[in-house]
Amino acid sequence: MKIDLPTFSIIVPAHNRPETLAKCLNALTSLSYPSDCFEVIVVDDDSALPLEPVVASFGASSNITLLRQPKAGPAAARNFGATKSKGAFLAFTDDDCAPSPDWLNVLAKQFAKTPDDMLGGQTVNALKENRCSMASQYLISYLYEYYQKDASRDRFFTSNNLALPAELFRVIKGFDTGFHMAAAEDRELSSRWRYHGFKMTYVPDAIVQHSHALTFGKFCLQHFNYGQGAYRYHQIRSRCTQGLIKPEPLTFYLNLLRYPFLKLKPGKALVSALLVLISQVANISGFFFAKGIRKKDRSLQKTRIAHQSQ
Repeated sequence: MKIDLPTFSIIVPAHNRPETLAKCLNALTSLSYPSDCFEVIVVDDDSALPLEPVVASFGASSNITLLRQPKAGPAAARNFGATKSKGAFLAFTDDDCAPSPDWLNVLAKQFAKTPDDMLGGQTVNALKENRCSMASQYLISYLYEYYQKDASRDRFFTSNNLALPAELFRVIKGFDTGFHMAAAEDRELSSRWRYHGFKMTYVPDAIVQHSHALTFGKFCLQHFNYGQGAYRYHQIRSRCTQGLIKPEPLTFYLNLLRYPFLKLKPGKALVSALLVLISQVANISGFFFAKGIRKKDRSLQKTRIAHQSQ
């Protein structure tokens, strides 16, 4: 007896990383899921480095489609890919990620139980010797564990390992394209998903390997950008009926710094804890930087209005 499997559209926003994109596509074309039940849509976010040769190397018979858009950020790229998708479910990953062979099988099994849920899988740092990459992943892992303990908390799934019904994605109008960087757009999507009354389910067996190489400078910039994204997210929440975000208690941050010591040997744990601390300083700096820019823009707007009324 033939069992009808759910169809997936895997959407990959890509920008200037042909080498990691090739590894991502190699993983996706090696999935154990039947090839006629999924498609891969790569959305080139105006890369300076050509991505066509990477996609072409997988052959005309592959189920990969390459789209291109003017530079608008990963949120807009995911939405654009979704408009061209055919699958009943959308699965998102990034061009520096490599899903495990059974990734879609695990997601399909969970969707059979909860077909209307947003699913978030487990992302694993593939660069074990890169301390900055490790610290960034430990931060995400801590947040996942923290928010899983209480469904009322502001939980989210990262967009590099995320799946949801295509129809419901369109109902909530996809990602907010006002997020031009990879920073808090997945957090905002998760918040809006919950606001519509939809559920979220964590699926730790749906594993994606993440190969985001970070220098110390890039690490600081990444978390500075996260802070800017967090400010926009807070602004959106303050303008809608979801209400303001309550600050986390002091124990949240103390446990965050302790978290690496639960996972690593003391020496490596200390380095990771210091990097996590630096990430929070960078995050706060980005938040207030964005707030300052917003305040300046409002002041200029008021000045223009005053001049126009004279």
